[in-house]
Amino acid sequence: MRRFIFLTTHELSAKTDISTQEWSGECKVCFDTGLASRSFARTKMSQNLIEPGFIVSMDGTHKEWKASGVIEVDGFMRVWGQIAPGKRLDILIEECDCAALETRRAALQAIVSWIKAKLFLGDSQTALNPGASFILNDAVFFAPDYIANSCLFIEDPNSDHYNCPDLNGIDAAAFCAGTMLYKVLTGFFPFQSDEIYQDMREGIFLPISLAAPELDEKLAEIIQASLLLPAIKASSLKNNASGEVSGGTSILTQILESLQADKTGIINVNSLYKPLSEEKRIYIEKEKKNYLLKQNSITGAKRFVMRNKNALIGTGIGIFILVVVILSVIQSISGRPTTQGLTSAGVITAYYDSFSKLDHVFMEACVQGADKSDINAAAGFFAVTKARQAYEYTTDTILIPANEWLENGGELPAPNVFGVTDLTIENASGSEIESVTTYRVNYLLWAPHEQSVSRSDTLTLRRDKRGNWRIIDIQRVER
Repeated sequence: MRRFIFLTTHELSAKTDISTQEWSGECKVCFDTGLASRSFARTKMSQNLIEPGFIVSMDGTHKEWKASGVIEVDGFMRVWGQIAPGKRLDILIEECDCAALETRRAALQAIVSWIKAKLFLGDSQTALNPGASFILNDAVFFAPDYIANSCLFIEDPNSDHYNCPDLNGIDAAAFCAGTMLYKVLTGFFPFQSDEIYQDMREGIFLPISLAAPELDEKLAEIIQASLLLPAIKASSLKNNASGEVSGGTSILTQILESLQADKTGIINVNSLYKPLSEEKRIYIEKEKKNYLLKQNSITGAKRFVMRNKNALIGTGIGIFILVVVILSVIQSISGRPTTQGLTSAGVITAYYDSFSKLDHVFMEACVQGADKSDINAAAGFFAVTKARQAYEYTTDTILIPANEWLENGGELPAPNVFGVTDLTIENASGSEIESVTTYRVNYLLWAPHEQSVSRSDTLTLRRDKRGNWRIIDIQRVER
């Protein structure tokens, strides 16, 4: 339903009780606010009645337009004012049939008049939406910005395909003009997705050289430049530039030069196109499909990343931490000691020697499934010695390995001695060429503040998956 319309005196008097004398004369322009009288008063819409519009003649002169009053029609408040008949610019563009020369010519002529009127007004504040402009016989009417846009929003909240909110002034007019020309010359809008304003900011649209390959190259370049204005501004802001986008006036001037045959009319519409060979047409169609496929893939991936940025960052950090942990575990495992290169008897000797030195880490490497009481004892003593060293602020050895003590005379009492002495190893069964072997081991175990204990262990060893000998069972007898 159109809410920004012309009504004749007869149409108005038929719907209201207002005096026809007040409505005598020319047609009136009406803005249907869609508000009942109470809502109209509550939203203070009447305060915007002083906002001016403009009527710009093609000779460069212009005058302000202001609303004449407010009436209630069918329960809704309408703002009205005097103006001569004309047609909304957006309707002219939307009804333009690319195959019909006359409608296309009329649409182009309307755009030319709109551009000239914008240039005449310069920096004067006017509504940018083409739906807020009427093309008259020899002038252009720009409706008051706030009132017109309110009506257009009620018509369709998603109706504005022409304007980017990031632009203002003459640059916004240049972008709008480029969008209108793109629609008239190709038959469709450049920006059509649900994320229309994001597409505008990123310059996501089918280049006009692919949308209308027959179009004059110079005019195509101008339209392309106008549609890229928001992307250029966004890029300049990211690079800490001033954010000012130059070229709006130049673009509008070049459009007029390309479309006007003289000061009053436009050139022959057919002269804007050049025929293409069948070979060229096939090539361009292929390029168009490739472009759309590539653009959709890149844009889809980019938008997905932007929408899920926080989740992706969290996931990335989680993956990074997991990788670090895995690498640390792998490094830790790869750095652990092994029994590689040791004979079965060598593993037993190294096991008891590590026991005397409290090297519980290497003892772990010697054992696979066997009793770990020796390892726990070594780990316990290791922890106690480290704690005492820290408490006493010393790096001196707290416990002396029993074999070193014995080599130095073995004097008693021995309160700081721990470990194995008098170690003898005897093969009981199996050999190096077999996968399992058994040994009987006899030794004395010394512990701090205690007398030595005689032990006799029966150890069974087996090769692991890597071919290294590991202790799989320990049977012990103490005397």
